[in-house]
Amino acid sequence: MRADEEEAFRDFVAAQLVPLRKLAYVTCGDWHLAEDAVATALAKLYPRWRRLDRPDLYAKTMVYRAALDERRRPWRRERSASDAMPDVALRDPALLSDERLRVRAALLKVPPRQRAALVLRYYLGLTQEETATVLGCSTGTAKSQVSRGLGRLRDLLTAEQIELSDVEVWSSAHG
Repeated sequence: MRADEEEAFRDFVAAQLVPLRKLAYVTCGDWHLAEDAVATALAKLYPRWRRLDRPDLYAKTMVYRAALDERRRPWRRERSASDAMPDVALRDPALLSDERLRVRAALLKVPPRQRAALVLRYYLGLTQEETATVLGCSTGTAKSQVSRGLGRLRDLLTAEQIELSDVEVWSSAHG
């Protein structure tokens, strides 16, 4: 790879590392797995760098697939001592708000493909066509995944809200 291509790749990685990590995290639900998925995807991207028209979409596709693969690996099902340690994201004061934690918990209950579609569309701001490209499906399927994911997310958040409301009403009536 030429020096200018190498520099372009470094600039790309510097600009895209955070969004790629977030995509991987939302797909697999674990920061450590997300780091592994991004590293795997970037390692695959590097030799193909100069042949790609849209390296951003290629990288997102590879990160999404790598994050799913990381969750499927049998050795990942074993629990390690680090599982007892708190998640790095919880140390960030901006992420400690109740609403963010509630949405995050609900989002992790949405099936992975629908979750990825939601993140690609609404968090990363990709178009329907770009989302379909990253997910490796048709535009109609991507729209369906987004729609179903939103429906599931609404159901989860609404059910939680009703449960909380019922508890508050009950506790005020009985307290």
